[in-house]
Amino acid sequence: MLFYFLTRTPAVLKLNGQYAGITDMFERRIEADPRENILAEIVPGENLQPVNFFLNEKLLIEPPDYLDVYLCGGDAYIYVNRFESRDARINVMLQRRFAGNLVTVFSRGETYLTTEGETLSLTPLGFGFKSPEAEEKTLAGLPVLCIKSGKAMIVLSAKGEIIFSNEVVSAEFGEKLKVSAEFATCTAARADCEYDYDGEKLTLISGKTTETVPPDENILCFAFFESVLTYGDFEKYLSPALLPGAGNLREYLGGFTGVTVPPEKFYLARPDVKAAGLVYPKRANLYEIKYFAVDLKDGKVDNVYPVE
Repeated sequence: MLFYFLTRTPAVLKLNGQYAGITDMFERRIEADPRENILAEIVPGENLQPVNFFLNEKLLIEPPDYLDVYLCGGDAYIYVNRFESRDARINVMLQRRFAGNLVTVFSRGETYLTTEGETLSLTPLGFGFKSPEAEEKTLAGLPVLCIKSGKAMIVLSAKGEIIFSNEVVSAEFGEKLKVSAEFATCTAARADCEYDYDGEKLTLISGKTTETVPPDENILCFAFFESVLTYGDFEKYLSPALLPGAGNLREYLGGFTGVTVPPEKFYLARPDVKAAGLVYPKRANLYEIKYFAVDLKDGKVDNVYPVE
């Protein structure tokens, strides 16, 4: 089977101790039999610690938490979702009191959020949460604490519980919480959402997804599936023959959480098929990619079907 390796940070791939190339977000692939139990080691720079694991059947069933494994047509994509830092020092980045809670953001390799009040909580924030700033806000007449770092935003209730955590391009506090967020889609889609707050949790009361870049026919297949995923106006992509069944499309496609481009070997075997890979969670850190294709008629999706 083919194993594809991806890392957000450039790193060296070693197989059974031998140099096998550089990994980054352009997948590096090797062909191996999982019964051979090959030791893979991925060594990053920037004072980060390497990860290692065996290419075997257990990896394809129960991957470790630092890997995301995607199964597709007998092959596997292996994505290193984090590298730990060698720096074990604790660096307090933000600390303040809020509604009887002591809120602290600190780094020890990656970044963490702790709240100490009625309860104690510790939440990993990853490596991208840097230079945080906190500001007390009022939401539905109640105090909340907004912590931001770049586009990342976390909102805490007066009990110190996280009620919102996402990347946003804008946020408005008042009687409702109004946020705008961007999706990493080929149409640069943007979601505008509005939430009610009852003092304990947020409830989504309205949302609208707008595509800001119209797709051309070469990527219309991906734009269509991404529009379904992001609750956009996917009906606009459908032909008149498919429009009556638009309400059943989500159930037909199932609970996919991502859209990806099929690998080269897929297109070599099916050069004329317009298809996308839909990502389905199987268990923690383990996903399955299923391929769905579309037929186009007059620039509209006229058929949607699975590709075996």
